[in-house]
Amino acid sequence: MYRLIARYRRLQTEAVDAGMSTAEYAIGTLAAVAFAGVLLKVLTSGPVSAALSGIIGRALK
Repeated sequence: MYRLIARYRRLQTEAVDAGMSTAEYAIGTLAAVAFAGVLLKVLTSGPVSAALSGIIGRALK
């Protein structure tokens, strides 16, 4: 009986941690998406796009 109670308590502790990991993954994913959005905005801006096109054009010649 004591083993059953100990196992139940251990499972309760693990269940509390499981939700926290999910929240951490969600925040990490949100941060990655925000960073990708900023990077996309920078790379598609006029001056950066022109500079990248120039570099690629010189590299292909």
